Amino acid sequence: MYRVMIIDDEVSARRLLQQAIDWEALSMELAGEAASGIEAINIIDEVRPDIIFVDINMPFMNGIEFTKLATNRYPDLMIIILTAYDDFEYARQCIRLPVVDYMLKPFVRTDMVELLKRVKAHLDETKPTKQENGSEVTVSAIEQIKNYLRENYTDSEINLTSVAQHFGFSASYLSRKFKQETGKSFVEFLMECRMEKAVELAKTNAKMFCTAADVGIPDPNYFGRLFKKYKGISYSEYVASLHE
Repeated sequence: MYRVMIIDDEVSARRLLQQAIDWEALSMELAGEAASGIEAINIIDEVRPDIIFVDINMPFMNGIEFTKLATNRYPDLMIIILTAYDDFEYARQCIRLPVVDYMLKPFVRTDMVELLKRVKAHLDETKPTKQENGSEVTVSAIEQIKNYLRENYTDSEINLTSVAQHFGFSASYLSRKFKQETGKSFVEFLMECRMEKAVELAKTNAKMFCTAADVGIPDPNYFGRLFKKYKGISYSEYVASLHE
């Protein structure tokens, strides 16, 4: 069964799409819905959809912004843009986006069924190949964030809020999800990235204030407290122990 997600700020539009299509006959199931792009981004990792219907005109995060974020995270998503007639030219300007098709609202049921049959045929053709290769559509969002932190921990401005915004999450959702998937808090993981590098630099006999700056902690005193908590001894004691 292919998993379908519907994103539209109008409850009536979501209900119409749910009820007008015989999803089971198409080997599909309605796995989730959202009233905005922001809400959808925050639950997409839990829903794991194969197909997404998204309204182009929504508050806070419109369908175009959502599509850019979602397909960056899951490149093989099959996205169908829902658009009112007045927005259609705007939708056509976004043709470079990796979407399957555009569907005018109110949609014609037979047209929608034909579109879904084409989408299913494409998924039937491509999905087994990916499964046989034994690798997933994409790296999970949390793995992407972990890699991002490993590459950018030297930025002293990086924090939970900035990373959440970068990846299209709310800070509270990312904090909870990160802990669930890694067993560590966001702050703990970022600190470990910095301290692992600090240990490497200590082995080169680098001065503490230099190491602190190099790992994204401009306050040497704060760095010193973190290092002692991480290694159990002070930075100077650790450097000295390496040369005994």
